[in-house]
Order: sequence, then C-alpha cells, then structure tokens
Amino acid sequence: MAMAAVSSYEELRQKKLEENKKKIEELKLTHISASLRQAIATPKRSPAKLGKRKAPEPVTVRRSARVASLPEQPKYQDVGLDIIPRLRRRGYSKRKDLDERVYATYEEREYAMEKAAELEESLGSAFPIFLKSMLQSHVTGGFWLGLPVGFCRTHLPKKDFDMYLLDEDGVKSETLYLASKRGLSAGWRGFAIEHELVDGDAVVFQLIAPTTFKVYIVRASGYHDK
Repeated sequence: MAMAAVSSYEELRQKKLEENKKKIEELKLTHISASLRQAIATPKRSPAKLGKRKAPEPVTVRRSARVASLPEQPKYQDVGLDIIPRLRRRGYSKRKDLDERVYATYEEREYAMEKAAELEESLGSAFPIFLKSMLQSHVTGGFWLGLPVGFCRTHLPKKDFDMYLLDEDGVKSETLYLASKRGLSAGWRGFAIEHELVDGDAVVFQLIAPTTFKVYIVRASGYHDK
C-alpha cells in the first residue's frame, strides 16, 4: 500500500515538472517572437539621415537703442596678413642664404692663412696683431667673433666698449666688444655681410688704437687664382 502511494506521488511530480518545462519554453518563444516583430516594425535610420539635422533658426540678438547706434566692432579674424608691412632688415639683401653656404676646402683655408701670415710679417711689429680664419659661426647664422684670449688679456680693456673696424679702404665700422666673452658682438654681423666674408677667408686684425682694429682680408677663393 505504501509502495503504491509513493509511485503515484512520483508520477504526479514528474507530470508537474514536464508541464512547468513546457510553460517555460512557451514563454521564451513568445518573448523571442515579440522581439522580432518589434525589430521588424521599427526600421533603423541610416547614418546619412542621422547626419542631416535641421539647421537651427537664426537668433536675433536684442540690443538697446544706445548700443545699436554704436559702430560695429572689427572682426579681427578677417584681417589678412597682406596688410602687415614687411620689415626689411639692414643688410639682409646682401646676406647669403643659409642653404647656399660656402664651405672652404682644407687647401683653400691653408692658402688664405699662409697669405695672411705673410701679410702679418710685412706689417711689422709696431702694433699688436693677430690672425683669424673665418668659420661658419663667424660669417653666417650666429655672427659671433671670438678673439684670442691671450691677446684680449694683454691689449684690451677688461670692460665692454665700442670697438671700431677700419678696412683697407678706410671705411670705419662700429662693433661692440664684450669683455666677459672676449669677442665682437653687435656690429660684427654688418661688417661680415658688407665685406662678403665666407668660410675659409683669413682676416688680419691690427690694433692701431686702443679701440680700433685695422682689418685686412685674404680671400680663400684666391687659392684658385694663384
């Protein structure tokens, strides 16, 4: 009798489980079917259509009668660069383009220094003198001319002063000597450009007065004319 009751209970339980399982499957199918119907009924908008938005209506700014009577402020973003005058730097037209630098060969530089040494000997020892072979930093770009340290310590003042360069034609140029750096700064650029100094040229500096150098130039290009 007990075994029959257990068997009947087990059959009812199995039947109930199967019914619940069928209900769950039916609910899933119903949900999926509803989702598909909704997706089909609502078409997706194309990206092109999404990008076409209606332009906003122009907004009229309300201005008081006093402000409206004032002249319009200039629109600086509309001002072209052509109204800005081009500044012409002194000596710029004579300066060689940095991409067209002249680089001296070893033979050209050696020739110029040999000729400068011969010139130095011919000038005698009445005035202090030194030779300088021109580099790119002297004649292009930075235009800085450092002088021999020993010469500066012995013959030049220990403070900044205006130094004058007198060329072979008697034309005087003004430069600035910086005692802390022992070299010529402002004014040397103009002198180098005016006299068309290039890499490899040799320059003889003769101190004929406390603040004046007599300057002699030996061209490296003379190597090809010898």
